Amino acid sequence: MTDLIATQRSAASVSPTVAEPAQYLTFMLGGEAFAIGILSIKEIIEYQGLTTVPMMPECVRGVINLRGAVVPVIDLQARLGRRSSEVTKRTCIVIVEVQGEDERQVVGVVVDVVNEVLEIAPADIEPAPTFGARIRTDFIAGMGKVRGKFVILLDVDTVLAIADELIGRAGAAHEPAVALT
Repeated sequence: MTDLIATQRSAASVSPTVAEPAQYLTFMLGGEAFAIGILSIKEIIEYQGLTTVPMMPECVRGVINLRGAVVPVIDLQARLGRRSSEVTKRTCIVIVEVQGEDERQVVGVVVDVVNEVLEIAPADIEPAPTFGARIRTDFIAGMGKVRGKFVILLDVDTVLAIADELIGRAGAAHEPAVALT
């Protein structure tokens, strides 16, 4: 799956014009289809044991060691104000890069199942609903129409804005104590 993402990212990085379709990774959360722009995604990994970190918000499942880096893992269901899904053998962690206050940061998000990479034309994207949505409307970048159904396009920088403070906390929790002299 990581090779598919890398291929899709390199194809998507060719300077598209405004009318060009954008590529999105689609996945399921609690029976609903969601998508994230492919350019934010670094890789997809199998759900693995997490190290829990005390005093974290409920939406933070823990941290993982990803090639020597401490990466916080967010329960996307909880972040969207929903009840967490059960972990199954199809549960994945999507590693995304989000814009923090000062720099880009890497965060993992737990999803129920990854579906596919789709191209969605700008003409097939509706604006976020102004009311009636089951999640905060500022988390929604738009509603993509795919094969007669809607896919919720997430604004990952907004949804994962919590990552700024979490990365500092998670990293500090795993650093050795320094003696003051």
